[in-house]
Amino acid sequence: MITSSGKKTLPVIVIVALFLVGLWLVVDPLGQQGLDPDASPHAVIARGELAADEQNTIDIFKNVSPSVVNITTIALRRDLFSLNAIEIPQGTGSGFIWDDQGRVVTNYHVISDANRIQVAMADNTVWKAVLIGAAPDKDLAVLQIDAPKHLLRAIPVGESKNLLVGQKVFAIGNPFGLDQTMTSGIISALGREIKAITGRMIRNMIQTDAAINPGNSGGPLLDSAGRLIGVNTAIFSPSGAYAGIGFAVPVEEINQVIPQLIRHGKLIRPGIGATLADTRLVKRLGLPEGALIVTIEPDGPAHKAGLRPTEQRGNEIHLGDILSAIEGNKVRSYDDVRTELERFQVGEEVTITIIRENQSRQVRLRLGALE
Repeated sequence: MITSSGKKTLPVIVIVALFLVGLWLVVDPLGQQGLDPDASPHAVIARGELAADEQNTIDIFKNVSPSVVNITTIALRRDLFSLNAIEIPQGTGSGFIWDDQGRVVTNYHVISDANRIQVAMADNTVWKAVLIGAAPDKDLAVLQIDAPKHLLRAIPVGESKNLLVGQKVFAIGNPFGLDQTMTSGIISALGREIKAITGRMIRNMIQTDAAINPGNSGGPLLDSAGRLIGVNTAIFSPSGAYAGIGFAVPVEEINQVIPQLIRHGKLIRPGIGATLADTRLVKRLGLPEGALIVTIEPDGPAHKAGLRPTEQRGNEIHLGDILSAIEGNKVRSYDDVRTELERFQVGEEVTITIIRENQSRQVRLRLGALE
């Protein structure tokens, strides 16, 4: 718009409009003109007490989490430029305090390639750990730390022989390095088998749908009473992340293995003093199902019981006895024999069934220590 004097008046109008807008914002900065001036936030409703199962879960975490530790493994690597050996973090896992002597239980695969091991407690103190015993076939290991006794709260130990599918369980560990993480689920199956780092099958595993991820390995699986019922060992997932299926070594196995690792540094297995043929050889020869005896140790249990090894006489090979059962339980391979024998102690007498010249017979022998 142009006035008769020829001067422009638009800037004046714009200035007045801006002034009015600014005044409105000062008076009503939130733009609530026309709203109820008495309006107020909603009152907070009291929650009330936690449900019984919620309180139980909270109590389990409070009571058991101080027993759970974070394990970091350190590896030596050669620097590409200086060629000097340097230490780098290799991985993380979980573990738990076994007793007030500073023994920590974890998975063997967590620490198998480590040059140095560190254990971080629930109070964030970090301690150097030393490997004092390992059972690779069971994927179990024991570490030793020198933490003071007031920090060493041993985990409460339960039982796994009477577990039921559908029973509620909890896992505490360090998935992806996130320490003191708790997940829950149920026992989804029992009696599973998975392969250990050595290639041998670990049997009677607990299967759970509680979220278990990388870093949970070596941590405890707990029942609804907060007792240890297993050691979380593996997940079944093509991607390596949680997919609804995890596995734990049952506590009965742990109670048998860990004391031996503390005492001897290794698992002392019962044996019969004989080497057995590969299952494929037995099948190739068309022999009855079982484990063929190849050699026998002089003065060993098998020798004293009168078992026969495979021998070459002149140009002929005379096949030895075939183990077909131990205490009535059928065995089809060397792995089966070891699994059955591990139910007994060194020095115990067992009845074994053998096949000799197509005839079945039973023999009693006293188990020796397997070297």
